[in-house]
Amino acid sequence: MDYVARRRGQGGLFEGLYRVIMRRNSVYVTFVIAGAFLGERAVDYGVHKLWENNNVGKRYEDIPVLGQRQSEE
Repeated sequence: MDYVARRRGQGGLFEGLYRVIMRRNSVYVTFVIAGAFLGERAVDYGVHKLWENNNVGKRYEDIPVLGQRQSEE
């Protein structure tokens, strides 16, 4: 019983996050929207780099003479 009383007095990680983030609805909604935006950017960056690494030499930019014409001089 003494351990439970001590535990409640200290507060844990989740209780601290609750106090900082989820106590007010406006702060919680802002946190969720910012997290979704940053998560989307991170996934987009990772997938883009993975795509580039898997397709080296097959991309339009990697073919040196594609689309170039001979000069008529």
